[in-house]
Amino acid sequence: MNLVHKFLDRTEFSSYEDFKKNCIYKVPENFNFGYDIVDEYARLDPGKPALVWLNDSGEEREFTFSDVKRESDKIANVLRSFGLSKGDRIMLILKQRPEVWFTLVAAAKLGVVAIPASFQLTKKDITYRCEVAGVKYILFAEDEDIIAHIREARDECPTLLGIGMVGDGVTLRYGDEFTDMRALTAAASEEFIRPTGDAATKNDDIMLMYFSSGTTGMPKMIVHDFTYPIGHITTALFWQKVEDCGRHLTVSDSGWAKFAWGKIYGQWICGAVNVAYDTDKFVPEKLLAAINHLKLTTFCAPPTIYRFLIKEDMSVCDFSTIHHCGTAGEPLNPEVVNRFKEATGHTIYEGFGQTESTVLLANFGFDEIKMGSTGKPSPIYDIDIVDENGRSCEDGVVGSIVVKNAGEHPVGLFREYHCDEAAMAHAWKDGVYNTGDMAWRDADGYFWFEGRNDDVIKCSGYRIGPFEVESALMTHPSVLECAVTAVPDPVRGQVVKATIVLARGYEASDELKKELQTHVKVTTAPYKYPRVIEFVKELPKTTSGKIRRVEIRNNDGLKK
Repeated sequence: MNLVHKFLDRTEFSSYEDFKKNCIYKVPENFNFGYDIVDEYARLDPGKPALVWLNDSGEEREFTFSDVKRESDKIANVLRSFGLSKGDRIMLILKQRPEVWFTLVAAAKLGVVAIPASFQLTKKDITYRCEVAGVKYILFAEDEDIIAHIREARDECPTLLGIGMVGDGVTLRYGDEFTDMRALTAAASEEFIRPTGDAATKNDDIMLMYFSSGTTGMPKMIVHDFTYPIGHITTALFWQKVEDCGRHLTVSDSGWAKFAWGKIYGQWICGAVNVAYDTDKFVPEKLLAAINHLKLTTFCAPPTIYRFLIKEDMSVCDFSTIHHCGTAGEPLNPEVVNRFKEATGHTIYEGFGQTESTVLLANFGFDEIKMGSTGKPSPIYDIDIVDENGRSCEDGVVGSIVVKNAGEHPVGLFREYHCDEAAMAHAWKDGVYNTGDMAWRDADGYFWFEGRNDDVIKCSGYRIGPFEVESALMTHPSVLECAVTAVPDPVRGQVVKATIVLARGYEASDELKKELQTHVKVTTAPYKYPRVIEFVKELPKTTSGKIRRVEIRNNDGLKK
């Protein structure tokens, strides 16, 4: 039993064309995820499983929707006791503790705006977010690094009313420096009545506020309203293929938008069991052991995870319980897809979207997958490829991915860049949202991702997308990860550079550089080969795991 029927008259479609035309969402008035999904499941089926939590120490807990309702009601009462009310902002640095699910639901019930944040934030990041968002409370999972950064930042955050820690015995160890969230929650009332009147939430109220991952500049505040979870039915049901009562794991920290995509909203609406693998550091062998133990039904991870997994012995993990695998965040190189399928038998279904949206493009499974393509448009959005003048590009021509029906505020698309008129003016024009990502469309309607606008390399009149060169490099056994960028050149304007992390067993050398250059020349168009190669121990990344090519460009003296 699931609640998808509340939002869709149909969930079965005969073809992609049928899906695109007839998958039409119904949006209830004053929808609230906390009451209309979590509490409704608790009412209809109190024992229905909702969450499985596992950490690296082998601790494991399971929660039903009744448990989530009870804990979220208690936390809502705690938040209210702090003086928080509808519209107030609360920052959550909760890693993957169970409390992150409970608190996101509690905040929705109370109308408090949740600002999920990564545990990798520094003092500067915390003060910036508190200042521009007017954060009134911070809740964080106990961690020495987080404590240090919060201690450094708090005196520079005048809007803060308090800071709560999620841990055991907080008061005994820290006195009154931090609010003991677990102690307060344990003592709180289990009864929380849905607010009415002005205190009640409405569909266009702010529910979530994400800061962009900042691949090209200072993070922007991305605002989502209370209808946002409904848009993720497409993400969960039609792309990730989650199943009612099936265990779904998306690899993501709670501070990433990927968490909203894959670990709470669409999955719970569809009745799936969200899986939390609570770890501070990604270790491929440990993730494989967790997958083997958890007996997953569906799995989704960013490309970085797959790139590391294929370098491991995946025969130690039983993938037979998994029915579907997906990826999003960056394009996934065909070599990785092929290697993963050889080892597990599973095809990886790629999707594309942003913090600003739900899934925009994906391989939904109606048509064959074209290796390297990110698939076709979601039924929610009217997607096009346009040139710099906003005119539709012909098939095969690279342009910007835009959402043409953005002015109608399709369910799942962000409302605005909060308090940022310049960013809005740049991205939104005449009801069209320009994603800032480049792609081309083939004659069959498949989209092929090229990269961020700033990532495209202009060399001797050619436009070179980094993805194709990276994909060619990834077919060489020595390459674990790579990032392709432009470097200035007095003759060609720009030339291709590859920054490479080597796989175990390989060492940097001039001979290996020449071998890799030759490899690219015979794998793709010769003019795309990297004239410059740098070997590094790791690539610069955002807190959400995306490669920061802008940092590499800036270090090389190329400002964009």
